[in-house]
Amino acid sequence: MAAYDFIVIGSGPAGKRGAVQAAKLGKNVLVVEKGRRVGGVSVHTGTIPSKTLRETVLNLTGWRERGFYGRAYRVKQDIEAKDLMSRLLMTLNHEVDVLEHQFARNAVKTMFGTARFVDSHHIEVTGDNGEVQVHEGARFLVAVGTKPYRPADIPFNGTNVLDSDELIEIGHLPRSLAVVGAGVIGVEYATIFSALDVNVTLIEPRTSFLDFIDGELIEDFTHQLRDRGMTIRLGSKVAGITFQNGAPVTTLESGRQIRSEMLLFAGGRMGATATLGLETCGLTPDERGRLKVNPKTFQTEVPHIYAGGDVIGFPSLASTSMEQGRMAACHAFDIPMPPAPEHFPYGIYAVPEISTVGMNEQEVQERKIPYECGIARFRETSRGHIMGLEQGMLKMIFSIKTRRLLGVHIVGEGATELIHIGQAVINLKGTLDYFIENTFNYPTLAEAYKIAALDAWNRMPRAAA
Repeated sequence: MAAYDFIVIGSGPAGKRGAVQAAKLGKNVLVVEKGRRVGGVSVHTGTIPSKTLRETVLNLTGWRERGFYGRAYRVKQDIEAKDLMSRLLMTLNHEVDVLEHQFARNAVKTMFGTARFVDSHHIEVTGDNGEVQVHEGARFLVAVGTKPYRPADIPFNGTNVLDSDELIEIGHLPRSLAVVGAGVIGVEYATIFSALDVNVTLIEPRTSFLDFIDGELIEDFTHQLRDRGMTIRLGSKVAGITFQNGAPVTTLESGRQIRSEMLLFAGGRMGATATLGLETCGLTPDERGRLKVNPKTFQTEVPHIYAGGDVIGFPSLASTSMEQGRMAACHAFDIPMPPAPEHFPYGIYAVPEISTVGMNEQEVQERKIPYECGIARFRETSRGHIMGLEQGMLKMIFSIKTRRLLGVHIVGEGATELIHIGQAVINLKGTLDYFIENTFNYPTLAEAYKIAALDAWNRMPRAAA
C-alpha cells in the first residue's frame, strides 16, 4: 500500500490543476483516472470536443463568409462525419500530450482504474484487468466530473437516439435533428448542427431558456436562430419517443409529433459519484450526484476531502473548475489564497457565441439600482462590416449614481474573447469614463465597447455626468 499527501480522483480541469498545484508545493501526488487517457470529460467528451466540432463546422461550411457570399456559400460542399472526426482526434491527442507532459514534469503519478473509498483515508483502485490496489491519502480532491442524465423512458440506442457524450462519435451527419433540452449543451449542439444546414428542432419543456443570460441578449439570439430556419419549441414537454421506419418520432404533450433522423437528449448531467463509495466517508451526494462544498475552501463535510469542477454544480465551466482545483490544493496545504475576483465570464459556444460577465438587467432591477444601458451592433463597427457581420451586439449596464460598469453581455462573433475587456473593468471597479476616454484599435470588434459606452453616456442624466 502506497501513501500520498494528496490523491486526486479525476484528471479533468479541476483535477489537473489541483494535482499540479499540490506537486509544485512539493507534495507527493497521485491522480486516479477511470478513462483510458487523462483529461476527463473536458478533453474527451465535453469542452474540447464540442468547441473543436464548432470550429471545424464554421471553417468547412464557410459560415463566417456567408454575410458576403450568401447563405448557400460553402467551403466544402459535401461535409461528412469523418471530416469532423479527423480534426477532433488531432485536437484530443494534442490536449492529452500536453497534460501527460505536465504531470511528468511535475512528478505527478497517474494510475488508470476505478477508485472507491474504503474509508475516509483509503481508496481501492480497480484496473481494467481486475487487479485491485489500495492507497492511503492524507488529503483528497474529488474531481470526477459528470455524465449525461439518461432517464429510463428515453430509448437511447447509440445510433440515432443519443446523449451528448455519444453525439461526438456519430458515423454520419443526419439531415434532421431533434434536440430535447435547451440548456447550454443542447443549445450549443443544436446551433452547431444548424450551421451544417441540418434541419434542427430544439425542444424545451420550460417557457424560456438560458435564464441566467440577459433577456435582451436571448431575444436577439432567438431571432438569429429562427431567422436561419431553426425551429424552437418552448413550453413543450415530451410525452414519449417512438420509432417509425427506424427513425425517432418525438410526441409532445400538445399532441404535435416531430420526426427526425436523429435525436439528441440533453436534459442535464449528473455527478459521476455513484461508484465512489462516498457512504464509507459519511458523504451523501444530492439527487443529481453532486457534492456540497464550502465555496471558499472547496472542502466537503469531511474536512480533508475536497471537491471541485462539475461534480459540485454551477457554474460547471472548465475555467472556474481549474481555479477550484488550485484553490482546494492551496487550502489543503495551508497556503494563503486571496479571494477570487467576484465576477467571472460565462461563455456559451453556440453559433453565434454568447458571453456574459457581471449583472444582467433583470438582476440590476431586482437590486433596485438606478442604471442605464448602452448597446452597440457589430455591423456598426468597421471591422464588423469588413467581416461581413450582419448580426451581433454588445450591451453594457452602468450605475447612474457611481457610473461603474455593472455588467457586459455579448452575442456574436468573438463574444467569448471580447468579454475579457469588460471582465477586467468590472473587477477593477472601472466606470463609463474608461471607455469614453480610452482609444481602441481601429478597426476592431472591441471598438463596440466605445460605441456602447457613448450610447449609454447619451442617455445618462447630465447632472450625473
